[in-house]
Amino acid sequence: MFKADLIERAAHFRRAEDDPSRSLESCPALVLNADYTPLSYYPLSLWPWQTAIKAVFLERVDIVASYERCVHSPSLDMQIPSVIALRQYVRPSEFPAFTRFNLFLRDRFACQYCGSEKDLTFDHVIPRRLGGRTTWENIATACAPCNMKKGGRTPQQAHMNLVRPIRPTSWQLHQHGKAFPPNYLHETWRDWLYWDIELEA
Repeated sequence: MFKADLIERAAHFRRAEDDPSRSLESCPALVLNADYTPLSYYPLSLWPWQTAIKAVFLERVDIVASYERCVHSPSLDMQIPSVIALRQYVRPSEFPAFTRFNLFLRDRFACQYCGSEKDLTFDHVIPRRLGGRTTWENIATACAPCNMKKGGRTPQQAHMNLVRPIRPTSWQLHQHGKAFPPNYLHETWRDWLYWDIELEA
C-alpha cells in the first residue's frame, strides 16, 4: 500500500511540472530502499540525474518512474529516472541527525509549552548560562512568544509546563512524520530539502 501511494505521489509531482525542456539540474531522482521506503526521510534521499543513470547501468537500482525529459548518446535515448529503488537493502541508521527539522518533527511541529504551530524556534530547557547543552535531551521546540517569556530561566522558574525532551530514534521520527508536511508548509517532496540544517552548539 505504501509503495503504491509513493509511486502515485511521485507520478503526480512529475506531471505537475511535466516539461521536456526543463533543466537537467531540476531532475533529481528520489532514492528508495529495497523495501520501497525512502533511503532517508529528512533530508529526503535524492540523487542527481547523473548518479541515478550510473546506478541504473551498474544494475544497482530499478527504475520505478521517470521524467519526460530524456538524455541522449550516439546509441541510446533514455528517460531520466525520477524514482529509483535499490536492489540491495541498506539498513538505516538507528539514530537521526540532530537537525532543526528533526527537532521539529520529534515535537510534531508544535511549541512544547503552549502547543502553538506558529513562529517556531528552539529553546534550551536548561539555559546555557546555567550549563545547559545543545543536545536532544535539552532542546525543545518553542514558539517565539514562549521563548521570550521563558528567557534565561528554567521551565520551573518561569512556571511553564514542558514535556521532557528525548533523544528519538529514526523509527520514532518516521512515525511522527507520517502526517508531515502540514498543509501550510509544503506541497511536494522537493520542498523538504531546506529544513535539514544542523543545529549549532
